[in-house]
Amino acid sequence: MSELKNDRLLRALAREPVDRTPVWIMRQAGRYLPEYRATRAKAGSFLGLATNPELACQVTLQPLARYPLDAAILFSDILMIPKAMGVGLVFEEGEGPRIERPVRSAAEIDALPVPDPSRELRFVMDTVSLVRRELAGRAPLIGFAGSPWTVATYMIEGGGSRDFPKSKALLYGEPKALHRLLQKLARATTDYLNAQITSGAQAAMIFDTWGGILSTPAFLEFSLPYMEQIAADLVREREGRRVPVILFTKGGGAWLERMSMTGVDALGVDWMTELAGARRIVFDRVALQGNLDPGVLFAPPAAIRAEVARVLESYGHAAGHVFNLGHGVQPGTDPEHVAAMIAAVHELSPAYHR
Repeated sequence: MSELKNDRLLRALAREPVDRTPVWIMRQAGRYLPEYRATRAKAGSFLGLATNPELACQVTLQPLARYPLDAAILFSDILMIPKAMGVGLVFEEGEGPRIERPVRSAAEIDALPVPDPSRELRFVMDTVSLVRRELAGRAPLIGFAGSPWTVATYMIEGGGSRDFPKSKALLYGEPKALHRLLQKLARATTDYLNAQITSGAQAAMIFDTWGGILSTPAFLEFSLPYMEQIAADLVREREGRRVPVILFTKGGGAWLERMSMTGVDALGVDWMTELAGARRIVFDRVALQGNLDPGVLFAPPAAIRAEVARVLESYGHAAGHVFNLGHGVQPGTDPEHVAAMIAAVHELSPAYHR
């Protein structure tokens, strides 16, 4: 493996000094980029793209060819584990993911296999290896997975949801069955992330996209313990370096203190929580990643620069900040506005590291 020439992200995640705040963007390879749309058209479908290592490698690297970013993030989807479990994953144009055989009973949960990532998810590992080779040390590669709770909601609802009625019915009505599903997903996710790390991922991120829809008692019972379990069982040393783990619960601002005690290296913070407050809450136990409102990127470059300045000032003069959006970049975002954001981070952040 090539020596890492830009380790700014890994140093920031370890809360070590850096010359400027590292920056990468959740969903940085996505529909807002014309080159991504062209590659997706060539693949014929989203799943066709995500399961083709050569094309998935291409789109993983496209944002780094366009922007001076400090990390690549694997192009994939949080529903690859359900796909490997055989529940029938399809992506319908304009509709998002659909699970053809939803899992809603104890018997259906017990029948689910725990996939072997080296077999059923080999295409993801091949993508990771390809990306590492093509990056040639330019920047680290982040691997990722969905949290057990988030992935479970898609498997139970049969797709995306606004109110999660079936998931909540199982949570409150048959909690033991839900725990069995979450335990199975935690085991599969640990195996999956460890396989990504062994294949070359240099950091790992757990996306708990729907953790924020839970009450505090439900989050502390059905989401957090399973993420904690995964973090405890991940490979944390590889190629002579620590492999940092980032945990991101969208809407999880109320639980930052408890999340900072899970053994992860960093917490993602959405735009609804002020970084200054988040820093006080976590007491320098972890690095923080975030947290520009993705909607800011629809504003003119001068407004984007002003908001970047505000986010940097909110975190303040200290190591341990990774600049990012508070959630993924939205379709329809002007790529030049993303460039303006990154330029502002490069221009304004060195003052916070002297």
